[in-house]
Amino acid sequence: MNALSRRKFLKITGFTAGAAAAGTAALRATGVLQPPAPERGTRTVPTSCDICFWKCGAIAHVRDGELWKIEGNPLDPLSEGRLCPRGTGGIGAHFDPDRLRSPLMRKHLRGEEEWVEVTWDEAFDFIAKKMTAIKEQHGPEAVALFSHGIGGNFLKHMIKAYGSPNITAPSFAQCRGPRDVGFRLTFGEDVSSPERTDIRNARCLVLIGSHLGENMHNTQVQEFADAVGNGATVIVADPRFSIAASKAKYYLPVKPGTDIALLLAWMHVIVTEGLYDKEYVAAHGFGFEQFAASLAPFTPAWAYPETGIEPSVIEATAREMAAHKPSTLVHPGRHATWYGDDAQRSRAIALLNALLGSWGRKGGFYTPVSMDVPGYPYPEYPKSERGKVDNPGHKYPFAHETITTGIREATLTGQPYPVKGWWVYATNLIHALPNEAETIKAIQNLDLMVVVDVIPSEIAGWADVVLPESVYLERHDDLNVEWFREPFIALRQPVVPSPHEQKPNWWIAKSMAERLGLGAYFPWKDIEEYFQHRLTAAGLSYERLKKDGIIRGVKQPVYFAEGVTPTFPTPSGKIEFMSPQLQQAGFDPVPVYHRPPPAPPGSYRLLFGRSPVHSFSRTQSNRILSDMMPENEVWVNTDIARRHGLTHGQYVRLKNQDGVVSNRVRVKVTERIRPECVYIVHGFGHTARGLHHAAGKGASDAQLITRYATDPLMGGTAMNMNFVTFEPAEA
Repeated sequence: MNALSRRKFLKITGFTAGAAAAGTAALRATGVLQPPAPERGTRTVPTSCDICFWKCGAIAHVRDGELWKIEGNPLDPLSEGRLCPRGTGGIGAHFDPDRLRSPLMRKHLRGEEEWVEVTWDEAFDFIAKKMTAIKEQHGPEAVALFSHGIGGNFLKHMIKAYGSPNITAPSFAQCRGPRDVGFRLTFGEDVSSPERTDIRNARCLVLIGSHLGENMHNTQVQEFADAVGNGATVIVADPRFSIAASKAKYYLPVKPGTDIALLLAWMHVIVTEGLYDKEYVAAHGFGFEQFAASLAPFTPAWAYPETGIEPSVIEATAREMAAHKPSTLVHPGRHATWYGDDAQRSRAIALLNALLGSWGRKGGFYTPVSMDVPGYPYPEYPKSERGKVDNPGHKYPFAHETITTGIREATLTGQPYPVKGWWVYATNLIHALPNEAETIKAIQNLDLMVVVDVIPSEIAGWADVVLPESVYLERHDDLNVEWFREPFIALRQPVVPSPHEQKPNWWIAKSMAERLGLGAYFPWKDIEEYFQHRLTAAGLSYERLKKDGIIRGVKQPVYFAEGVTPTFPTPSGKIEFMSPQLQQAGFDPVPVYHRPPPAPPGSYRLLFGRSPVHSFSRTQSNRILSDMMPENEVWVNTDIARRHGLTHGQYVRLKNQDGVVSNRVRVKVTERIRPECVYIVHGFGHTARGLHHAAGKGASDAQLITRYATDPLMGGTAMNMNFVTFEPAEA
């Protein structure tokens, strides 16, 4: 097949399809085969959204056989019958003319994006041959999987059956990892996802660089609206006046990189003025005296030149938080990989919440619950003798998940052992990982890279084999047994068939496993048999789940006051204000502020964030969503724009400190951002040839993130380390 030119192959397949069509027409003419009856009327199918990881329950409407619209499922505790703009625009993924249609194999060099269309059997045979050779020469651990979302569950299962423990997601080292580590070190538990934040009942909500309403996590945005409507105080600290800041009683335009200084000053006020929850701290705290003593130098006056926030404002906001305890929620945020001390920053947020007594309390952090649905009884996975490759010598001692950039580093260096194969599912690593040149260099060391995606993304352009997945409205995914304030199970199921040769992820994983001689790990006939087995074991009805899309469990206590026993799975069994774990590992047991490096002269720190109508770099080819936001803008402070002669709406290019120049991007001149930084929405500036609609629109922040710092506690990549200048763009 590789010897065939694309043109020759398409001629062959065209002839075959034409012959088949002619045969079908002849049969119909004789009356042997009747034409399919067109579907008439309207029907609804409950499913769940996959435009982002929130997985909101939805009801899809089909009219005369065509996908028509999507609404929220009122049975779903997450969406409560309302979808966000991304969710309602999800049908655009089905109709996207740029989507992948059939399996592709690389024709020449990696990255040239020249392909030969092949059959699924040919693709699987090629992959199986390569994976068998890698296993024989380097061991099964030499194949790694990068995966995002619940759709990757069956591919993870396949890779584990193959014998590799090297399974990772950018959501840890490039997003939430520092947050989870900071809270684990303090309370012994993660914040979870969806976050266990009781925003709806908060009397005071503190957002530090957390952009509710822009990151558009449905439940949180709805609860934010409820809290504001109920008169809750909102405090926002952010270099940019965000949508959330427009709802705030206090907006603190903090200098980028100085959050820890602000947090330490807030805690100084609360402790020295005796405003903390004394009973809660006495009952549940460990090391409080050492922690309190360490705060002495961090006065609001000390913090003022660091943060740019006046002492009186720091004092007033600290007292406001304390006035509403324990229903004050200092939000833990997401995508908290910024300056290299991010796990300690997250720990400072956790400690502030601990002072206010919010963990386990109404209006703070509830205890999530879930339903008991047994897993499928698979054979035991092969045991890896070498272990994971990403964190040799336990260099990052508090990394409790696999580090993406650790796998990339091992692929580059061959240490501690070679990595020669990557599977990449539903994550565009060119946009997700910092320093795309390092990612591309690592790819060139591979013997095999397989990408499973719904669109021809940038990472797909570097693959050896591209496997087209059905979009979420055309497939089943694994059962979603959610951890939330109310237990429930949700089903994603097909609404309409895939229009071409796309296949669901479970079928891809099962078929691939069978090619590799691992069929015993997929003993079920199809995914519905798998569902039936698990739900029957749980005493639940699959028929009911198909009909309703949601099965809700029995409500349980979620606050300490309701009967939840306070437990803290830390070494001390308490909230660790002073962390012996950190001290023993050679780190500061209480967070310490380190001033971030300044910008080079004439440069501006590059900040980036989310849009309420796009998810990462996945949705720019969705025509419905791109109509709402076709390109991003660069936010520039009014004084800085005047200094550089920039006008609102003109196009510029951004040039970073290493000489990398972006695509054209429109200037947004605004008072709503501090002068030492600029801001763009992530996910634009596509360069993949197959993304005809999205290519070249806006600038890619990922392209400009050539430098990063690594969090010493958990290996997260801090990406707010890059600076840009402005260059003119041609008309």
